[in-house]
Amino acid sequence: MLVDKTEFEVWMERIMGELYRISRKLDKAETREKHLNYLNGERLYDNQEVCLLLRISKRTLQRYRNTGVLKFYSIYHKTYYKESDLHEFIRNNFDENEIKRQVREDKLSENYPLPEE
Repeated sequence: MLVDKTEFEVWMERIMGELYRISRKLDKAETREKHLNYLNGERLYDNQEVCLLLRISKRTLQRYRNTGVLKFYSIYHKTYYKESDLHEFIRNNFDENEIKRQVREDKLSENYPLPEE
């Protein structure tokens, strides 16, 4: 299939136009992201980022919000979480669970000791 010069130039114009349009959208998204992802110099995380970070479902995250266990902020109808609040949440909740797990393991090992060699 042969393409003449004029047709080729038309196609290249269209491709360049699309690339320019995509580039502008990416620039806008990046600028918007820079402004929205920080509040008073502190990093903000959205729902998806928190779910991935904590390895929890969206429903579990919703439950944490509803019960007041995890502080959140609504900005332009979108939910964000301050990095310091996430650190506090992890310290208060996951450390307790780790201690409880360790206590259970200790009790289990007392009841069922491993044979000594």
